[in-house]
This record gives sequence, C-alpha cells and structure tokens, in this order.
Amino acid sequence: MENRSTESVMLGQKVKMPVALAPVGLTGMQWADGKILAARAAEKVGVPVIPVPAPATGDTRADTRGRFLRDLRISVTDRCNFRCTYCMPKSVFGKEYKFLPETELLSFEEISRLTRLFVACGVEKIRLTGGEPLLRKNLQILIAMLAVLKTPDGQPLDLTLTTNASLLSRKAKSLKAAGLQRVTVSLDSLDEAVFRAMNDVDFAVADVLEGIDAAHDAGFAPIKINMVVKKGVNDQDIVGMARRFKGSGHIVRFIEFMDVGSSNGWRMNEVVPSAEIVRRISAELPLIAAEPNYPGEVAGRWAYADGSGEIGVISSVTQAFCSTCTRARLSTDGQLYTCLFAQSGYDLRGLTRSGQSDGQIAEAIGLIWNQRADRYSESRTAATSRTKKIEMSYIGG
Repeated sequence: MENRSTESVMLGQKVKMPVALAPVGLTGMQWADGKILAARAAEKVGVPVIPVPAPATGDTRADTRGRFLRDLRISVTDRCNFRCTYCMPKSVFGKEYKFLPETELLSFEEISRLTRLFVACGVEKIRLTGGEPLLRKNLQILIAMLAVLKTPDGQPLDLTLTTNASLLSRKAKSLKAAGLQRVTVSLDSLDEAVFRAMNDVDFAVADVLEGIDAAHDAGFAPIKINMVVKKGVNDQDIVGMARRFKGSGHIVRFIEFMDVGSSNGWRMNEVVPSAEIVRRISAELPLIAAEPNYPGEVAGRWAYADGSGEIGVISSVTQAFCSTCTRARLSTDGQLYTCLFAQSGYDLRGLTRSGQSDGQIAEAIGLIWNQRADRYSESRTAATSRTKKIEMSYIGG
C-alpha cells in the first residue's frame, strides 16, 4: 500500500543554495546549471519554485494576501491509536499501512531549531499535533525545549497541544510541569455507541472524560473540546455536548466536517452548517455572539446568555476564514505546508540536514510565506474535494 503520493518541493536559488535544495526530479549537477532547469522540473511535477532574490525576513513579512505568519502547527508523529472515520479510516490506515520510519522523523533538536526560526519570522503560537502527539516518546522533553523560546520582543510563546486524551490521564502532570500551557481534546460524542463507532477502536467516552479531568487537575484551563460534526452520524449529540460542559469552564468547539486529505469520503450533504449548530444549541441554551479574542481566531465565539461559559464553531466549509488564516504546518518529517488542504510541501528537513545556516533556513521560510496565496476553502467545490491532498494525520488539524 502506498504511504502517500504528495510531492515535496525542494527550495533554492541558482548556486547560492546547495544541492539539497534542488526541486524534485533534478540531480545536483542539473541544479548547479541554474534556475531554468528548476522551473522546468517544477512544471513537470506541478509544484512551485521559490522566487529570487530573497528579501529580508522578519515580522513585517506578509503573504500575497497580506496575512502574517503567527501560528505554527507541528506534527510530532504520523501515528495514532484511533481510526476516526473522518481522519484515519481503517480502509486506508490498516495493519499494512507504512508509517514513517524513525530515521525520517524530525528530532527534538531539529524541531526546536526550526521553531526558533519560525518565531524569528513572526510565529507567536505553537500547537503540537499528530497523529496522536502523546504517542511520541518523551514528548515532555520537546515541550521543555520549546517552552523556553521567546518572541523577538521577549514574550513567551503560546504553547498548546491537541490530543484524543487516550494517554492524557497519565501524562497531564508531566506535560504541565514541562511548560505546556493549554490542551485541546477531541471528543466527537458523549454517546458510547456513537463515539466507539467514530473512533473505530472501541475506546470509551469515560476514558476521554478521565483525561479531561486529569488535565484540569494538573492546572490546564480553559480546556477546549473539539467535536467534529457529521450529519446523520453524531449531530443528534450537539446539544447534549454543549449541556454537558456548560458551566465547567471548558469550551466545546463544534467543527464542520471538512474534506481534509483524500481518505474520508467527504460529501457536502454530510456537513452540518455552523449556523444550524448555533441555532440548535441556542433554542435550548440561549447564546449571544461574542467578539473574537484576537484577529484571525479560527472559532466563532458564542457566549451563554446566562454567563455560564461559551462555545465555539469552526466554519471552514460554510464561512471560510482563508482571508485571516495565519497558520503554517510542519509535518512529522519536516515538510512545511501553508494550508491544511495543501497538495505539496517544502522540505525544511533537507535544509537542516545539509548544513544550512539559521539565516538561510529563516530566509527560505520567509520566502515560502511571502509567496503564499492559499484560499482553498473560499473556492471549495465537489470537484476540489476530490483532489489529492495531504492527509490530516500527517500534518495535524
């Protein structure tokens, strides 16, 4: 079975950049011949080439739509112990699926170095994802390495993690002690049969709730709880989920079912629009619209009218937020993706392992972001949903 078919784009310029940066399909000798061959190779594989010359990097850099780089999501493993039907269905990610070997994973030192360079380019928030990030051995060591990083003006990073909570009850304290600031937990239903069917590994709701309680006891607050809503599967549980966590201090975020990757069989008629989600909840638990916490916040905020907390809705399908997206994604093996729905990435691991300086790597990151023009959700159709895209388990949600 194929592992993945998405191309990785090597970065570079004529001679100034080394052989390791050559576009896919070129030998080192061909790359030394210059930029024209690079452009031809890119045409052949259908992926972009980084332009030259390279302007200075820094916080003033925006992409082609004026969006600044503020958030970095780092996938620390492509493995997961769940087989959620909307993310890693067993029909694709079965026993024969070939996950990345350990030698291809970014080391903690490589992740820390790249993160430091992303911070120099404007990143303020880091989210560790997977797969299931808590499957990565000794993750607390990486968290401690990232927790000491500061923005150029000396501010600490917002360091967060998304998990299915299967291992959270035993690891919450060590994660907090290492410097993790917040956690987000995926929980798609409180109904036992529905949740077990959706995670497809017979994992119990009670075990996720135990993880949430352990995180709360360890000092994480507020805890965000993500529910991917799929019509006819778990949408009957929307109000129950809201009611269960109302007044708890936790924030449930309802996510429209998205066409991420190429394996989840997405269809538009299975999407429950966020407006419908808000309507259903507000009919029983009155809501009022709330202002975003910061520009570019993914979730639309709705507060309970009685002051007992809030919910969020993530409307990537029906209310695209591409115009304010400030997120980049770093895959488990060091590929940089500028959109959740990307078809190709850029090989930063190749840079780190070929002796490039911090300045050269930061310059490459800045160039990639500077030419970014992604707007997938604004142009989504039934046809685009069938295009080959990178899997969410590889770059995180």
